[in-house]
Amino acid sequence: MTLNIDALNGSPRLLIEARLKPVQGSRFQPTGFPEIGAAEYEGPDGEKMLLVESAQSMANRLEVVCWDGVRNDWQSPLAGLPFVRVLDEAGAALTNSVLEAHRINSPYILEGKDKTVFDLLKSELADMNEGAVDLKKLAKTLLKLDINALLHGIFLAKKDLAGGRLRLPRALSAFIEAEEVKVAASGGVKNDSVNPSGDTARGFGNVPFSRDEYVSPKITAYFNLDLAQLRGYGFSPSINGLLIAISLYKIRRFLETGLRLRTACDLDVETLSTTRPENFVLPSIADLEKALPDLIKSAREESAFAEPPVTEVTYRK
Repeated sequence: MTLNIDALNGSPRLLIEARLKPVQGSRFQPTGFPEIGAAEYEGPDGEKMLLVESAQSMANRLEVVCWDGVRNDWQSPLAGLPFVRVLDEAGAALTNSVLEAHRINSPYILEGKDKTVFDLLKSELADMNEGAVDLKKLAKTLLKLDINALLHGIFLAKKDLAGGRLRLPRALSAFIEAEEVKVAASGGVKNDSVNPSGDTARGFGNVPFSRDEYVSPKITAYFNLDLAQLRGYGFSPSINGLLIAISLYKIRRFLETGLRLRTACDLDVETLSTTRPENFVLPSIADLEKALPDLIKSAREESAFAEPPVTEVTYRK
């Protein structure tokens, strides 16, 4: 199936907004940060705002919805995309570049005794030890090994790899924020029916606690795909179309399957709109699932991916 994305030609960004609401009731629990808790702040007009989900967390969530945890592989429409799989010494799957915190820069990929990926990167990017980094060449190498890195962004912080200067900014970013928020304060108690006055430091006794949730008349998920950045890599139209299709698939699948952010933060989509360019109609998840296999096949026919597309390394300390 051919995916029509002609309306994106010439546009520097694709901006998408999804209005969200709690699946049940009106309360929700935002993300929390060490030492500061929930991220409350004043909006430009003085309204009380709340960061429900951060950009870094959303990047991870957009990857998780692409992965089939039962089969430990891509979701079926993404089958054939390149990534790096890490095996333990017994040959069992340990982790991979799609889910690792630092993606292909994971210590399980680059710091073990198996130097397969490290040596490949060093060989292909050796001429960047001095002078400006060739971002097109870096992007081509990442496309071969781990296509997801081109959307998630990458920082290869290794001195032996161009002096630690190999990095690409995130092309697909997202966050969720709420407006005009109010605190819904509540609490509870951990009961110990055997010894209510026991040593709480050791886990005994009754322990009362407070709990803050929030309510808001407007919760919005924002998505930003940097089309100009993707075009700057100089890929063929079919490869560029594949990167856009993967991005749209991530967004669509997250909104359909990934909105249970926490136990007390289960959201649903009220409305979905494209704000830039306004004339772009967001493809359905069904259309994306039909189009992706052909786009992946075309990319493999261009020899854009490693062969086989899954590069395996064995992690040995």
